Amino acid sequence: MAAEFIYTCYKLARFYPPDRTVLENISLSFYPGAKIGVLGSNGSGKSSLLKIMAGVDDGFTGEARLTPGFSVGLLEQEPKLDAAKNVLENVMDGVAPIRDLLAEYEKVTAMWGEPDADFDKVGALQAQLESKINSVDAWSLERNVEIAMDALRCPPNESDVTKLSGGERRRVALCRLLLSRPDLLLLDEPT
Repeated sequence: MAAEFIYTCYKLARFYPPDRTVLENISLSFYPGAKIGVLGSNGSGKSSLLKIMAGVDDGFTGEARLTPGFSVGLLEQEPKLDAAKNVLENVMDGVAPIRDLLAEYEKVTAMWGEPDADFDKVGALQAQLESKINSVDAWSLERNVEIAMDALRCPPNESDVTKLSGGERRRVALCRLLLSRPDLLLLDEPT
């Protein structure tokens, strides 16, 4: 049995007006767990290819497909951070689904105190949420975020992201991306 590809593109092409061809007739497939490097001179289409693979750029011809059930994350050369949020808040955006799961668990737990609660239903819902929480190690969320930020030498939590250097911004964005645990991780010229 052949292994399933995580990503496939076929006869991919990308043109920029008025007549600039950046990618032409590109076909490739990746297995899960593959480590691939895309090399080329400036302007040869490396960033364009990664943006297409991440689903950010849909101005191409041909086929480009991420296998259903898999996720993709892209660290762009100039990553975008939310200027209204500090460093920690930007990093925490990467774990929003896990935070939402924990918030839902707290709501269900509070239902135990309601006098007219259907305790069988509450118990079943709580057990279902606990299973999901355990499967993504959500109980250790704060510690995992702290470890990741420390390992990547992110600036202090309360730092204003508009005042960060380019390298600091990339580290914050990389931390956010890694914590989101994409199945296909695309790094566009990271430092």
